[in-house]
Amino acid sequence: MSATRHTVTAVHGDQRVRVTIGDRVVAETRRPLLVHETGLPVRYHVPRADVDMTLLEPTATHTTCPYKGTASYWAFHDERGPVADVAWEYPEPLPGVAAIRDYLSFYDAHADIQVLPD
Repeated sequence: MSATRHTVTAVHGDQRVRVTIGDRVVAETRRPLLVHETGLPVRYHVPRADVDMTLLEPTATHTTCPYKGTASYWAFHDERGPVADVAWEYPEPLPGVAAIRDYLSFYDAHADIQVLPD
């Protein structure tokens, strides 16, 4: 019996991806990065430039992934108040996944992540 090797690959896509929280569009891009990781669903990462950063604020949460590095987390805030840790990014990703730098990904438990038709 052979052990499954853990892999992480990032592929540039051209899908139209929109992220909403409540009724607010937090991000929209045609330049997503699709991150495929062993044992996890495909994650859409959005370029920071395509995220409305005025709706996000950094949190004190940090986690470490042995394959990607240390993640920093973001809270969503609007007139109703904050929702903690809705998104994360890897400011200094490990060399094997350097492409994920300057991209944010959102938890689908907090955000509606849509891949839209052209």
